[in-house]
Amino acid sequence: MVPEPAREARLYVLNKADASVSIIDPKSRKEVKTVKVGEGPHEAATSPDGRWVVVCNYGDRTPGSSLSVIDTHTQEVAKVIELGAYHRPHGIKFLPGQLRFIVTAEVEKKLLIVDLATWKVEAAIDTGQNISHMAALSSDAKRAFVANIGSGSVSVIDLESRELLKIVETGAGAEGICSVPTTREIWVTNRAANTVSVIDEVKLTVVATLKCPKFPIRAEILPDQAHVLVSCAESADLAVFRVSDRKVARRIAMPKSPKETDPRRRRLMRFGDSSVPIGILVEPDGKRAYIANTFSDIVSVVDLEAWKVVGSLKAGAEPDGLAWVPGL
Repeated sequence: MVPEPAREARLYVLNKADASVSIIDPKSRKEVKTVKVGEGPHEAATSPDGRWVVVCNYGDRTPGSSLSVIDTHTQEVAKVIELGAYHRPHGIKFLPGQLRFIVTAEVEKKLLIVDLATWKVEAAIDTGQNISHMAALSSDAKRAFVANIGSGSVSVIDLESRELLKIVETGAGAEGICSVPTTREIWVTNRAANTVSVIDEVKLTVVATLKCPKFPIRAEILPDQAHVLVSCAESADLAVFRVSDRKVARRIAMPKSPKETDPRRRRLMRFGDSSVPIGILVEPDGKRAYIANTFSDIVSVVDLEAWKVVGSLKAGAEPDGLAWVPGL
């Protein structure tokens, strides 16, 4: 067997308004390459073997219906998966140890299962709710939990029987979602309610509702599973929740956004001078987190030992989704 070529770790930043992906060297914090993808790339996921990054081409005014698959060896788009009847792909997660992944199709209220080995959609499962946006896997990866912005709920889907099991009401604007395997919980950010719902993944009920800074939009568990990071788009900070007592341990301010007249930003003016932090990615060793500030075109670097912003990366227009490609 021919060994794989050496490769340094890379951070992939999706630039929504540029239809591109910035590939960043996390050591130098410099862009090494820009790859063009479909319109409105919002979210991405890296395959378990690190070979592929799948980008969801969400679209802009016209709904997108494709996925761009980037080969991390060549750093080029190797394939575009056309989704046909399914539109606005968004939340995406690879199944552990597989080339199969789940991805939402907002317009059709579906959760898709796609096989990267065949480049095809192998299943489309109803969520039964409006604007099915982000997705998380249960601790055993047998179920998917889909946050539905329009319905303020989470759809629970059995990935083995491929059917909708239950709809759990959380709060207005349910969007960000992550799994906490040690406690077997699913944390959901309700952006319009300024709350975070904690769901027991076994009982499928909300066991706690937590107050949160303004417009909580994403959630990410740290590798030690002691803290959950929540990006707050309106209050322009990162809320750090302790899993043990479900309280906000600290808030880390993001940089203020410069005044902007670019017409692409008008839909974000409701957030004032916020940099609109959205996407969160945590390095596998848990030492740093990257926060995509959509309004200011930068990605903040957060030291998770000092709990402070220690720098930034320059990306393209409206960075949002992030993916990590490990080194070899």
